[in-house]
Amino acid sequence: MYAVIKTGGKQYRVAADDVLTVEKLAGEPGAKIEFGEVLMVGGNDAGVKIGAPLVSGALVKAEVVEQGRGPKVIAFKKRRRKNSRRKRGHRQELTTVKITEIIGA
Repeated sequence: MYAVIKTGGKQYRVAADDVLTVEKLAGEPGAKIEFGEVLMVGGNDAGVKIGAPLVSGALVKAEVVEQGRGPKVIAFKKRRRKNSRRKRGHRQELTTVKITEIIGA
């Protein structure tokens, strides 16, 4: 069984026991979280359920594995011959989660 969930402005196709990295979510490692925004559920005997926009009653349960940060991204702007340079760095905060259960109503 698999599902398509929405979190952090992105969509992810997940199945049970999948480990994925998403935008930062609140919770310490080991905490249980739920994704309520389920867009599609499939792979079971009932067929595929597609939401409009969400599948009512569907839920994806997960566990926080770790909190971390992504790689550094550098934004560098330069105007030639103007002595103008701007350097700015960014590291996105990420959460690694493990999908434990998919409940497709």
